Amino acid sequence: MSSIKLEKRVAALEEELARLKSKVETAETAKPWWERIAGTFEKDPIYEKAMKLGRKYRHSLDPRNSARKQK
Repeated sequence: MSSIKLEKRVAALEEELARLKSKVETAETAKPWWERIAGTFEKDPIYEKAMKLGRKYRHSLDPRNSARKQK
């Protein structure tokens, strides 16, 4: 392989490495996913209904709630 081709390939690899390093560093300093989506469902009736159904389901799993119903 000629030295010119080798130099071009090494230069391309160095550029790609720099791009990937930049991407990784940016990802490490980015906000966590829960902070990025906070507030996106505000006043959404479907989301509110989902939360209500979730609470109802979790409440149904609590053994203390079953004992109260049986009395």
